[in-house]
Amino acid sequence: MTGSRIVALGHYQPAKVLTNEDLAKLVDTSDAWITSRVGIRTRHVAGPDEPVDELAAHAAAKALASAGLGPADIDMVLVATSTAIDRSPNTAARVAARLGMGSPAVLDLNVVCSGFTHALAMADHTVRAGSATRVLVVGADKMTEITDWTDRSTCVLVGDGAGAAVVEAVPAGPETSAPAGLGAHAGAIGPVLWGSVPEMGHAVRIEGTPPRFEQVGQSVYRWATTQLPPIARQVCERAGVAPEELAGVVLHQANLRLIEPLAQRIGAVNAVIARDVVDSGNTSAASIPMALSKLVERGELTSGAPVLLFGFGGNLSYAGQLVRCP
Repeated sequence: MTGSRIVALGHYQPAKVLTNEDLAKLVDTSDAWITSRVGIRTRHVAGPDEPVDELAAHAAAKALASAGLGPADIDMVLVATSTAIDRSPNTAARVAARLGMGSPAVLDLNVVCSGFTHALAMADHTVRAGSATRVLVVGADKMTEITDWTDRSTCVLVGDGAGAAVVEAVPAGPETSAPAGLGAHAGAIGPVLWGSVPEMGHAVRIEGTPPRFEQVGQSVYRWATTQLPPIARQVCERAGVAPEELAGVVLHQANLRLIEPLAQRIGAVNAVIARDVVDSGNTSAASIPMALSKLVERGELTSGAPVLLFGFGGNLSYAGQLVRCP
């Protein structure tokens, strides 16, 4: 059996930074109000001439360069996003065109905030099935484009950005990741655990023309902090790694006041907890790969270290897997 691994990561954020003080000029809010409720201080905002596929392409190019690969080395481009305005060409096709790729398969996936962890699992399964050797997986969202800037309950949360991972096949051998657990090699991808609560899907919405982001924040918070910790522990169990053995935890960067209690209830007492939300806001599908890429780039996670990735949010969907740092 062939396994898969992450060989490189990359991330990108637009240059413009929006502070809490800037937001206080737009809506009735303040730095103290925002930080006390969601823990966010700044976020990056893309301009009207920076579409989501451009953000994705920048992150993807960085990941490819880190892997020492060129555009022709990729068999599939898989982009998780919920903010693509056009239906065709899709975001993955636009990214492939920007990077000058030959003839990769190009797929978009919309599972909102858990999009990247869903996409990473799909890339792993595709490689294991023998349908691709290398897959470029990107989470990218331009949340500020679908935000009501008069609604302080949502506009204080969002930011724009992209994160990318290059996934490649690992030939069968003693270190190949087995279906029952997390492999020993650097970059190994463990089994996914995913699902949803469809009857509560209305709690996070991107609807209308033009589309607008809305959520029932308290419902999402209660669901995440009460229902998700045992599911995240199951992810660890499937990978054969106890929560206290985790070196890192990268949850969807929704809200610092949600991330901290959730990580505590998972039992990751020795792990580095990603808190990129403080500087980046909620970037939806971009949040997990972007936070992971930054932790690795800063040397806070070492090669081979076991890390829990756990996405959750829109559709009240979730997807999680353990990976070893590349």
